[in-house]
Amino acid sequence: MGFGDVVQQAIHAGTGVPRLYAAATRAGLGPSGAFEVLRISQAALQAAATHGRGVPGRTNAMRHFMWQATLTARFGADAARAIAAAQEAGTPNRSDSRADAHNNAAGQAYGAAHTDDLAGLTPSEAMTSLVPVALAMWESGELVWVTPRR
Repeated sequence: MGFGDVVQQAIHAGTGVPRLYAAATRAGLGPSGAFEVLRISQAALQAAATHGRGVPGRTNAMRHFMWQATLTARFGADAARAIAAAQEAGTPNRSDSRADAHNNAAGQAYGAAHTDDLAGLTPSEAMTSLVPVALAMWESGELVWVTPRR
């Protein structure tokens, strides 16, 4: 990975919050809904970091799955897909984006099938509910990751 790649990744990471907030409002959510998207994103990041560490790729796969499951249950599949697309826009790593898209789709399907169970939960409660599901899906190979090139 060259210096330009590192710079692009830093820029992409540094613009995450404004990009997600703007995507949420473009998806039809008001300011409170857009703020809730940020709360869900933070809860997914924290839960995945806590429960997914120790195995390469698992944290990222879990984060995308839990994030999209909760967004889908709370705001619908169209909004969740739009927010996911905005998150991936401009990413310098296409292979990682393909893995993220796969895990996002798994989360969207789960969120749509379990809306009644997830929609009324706080972001933290939703993640607590989703961690064992994400871990089981990881173990079964339903969630994927990309091996970094060397």
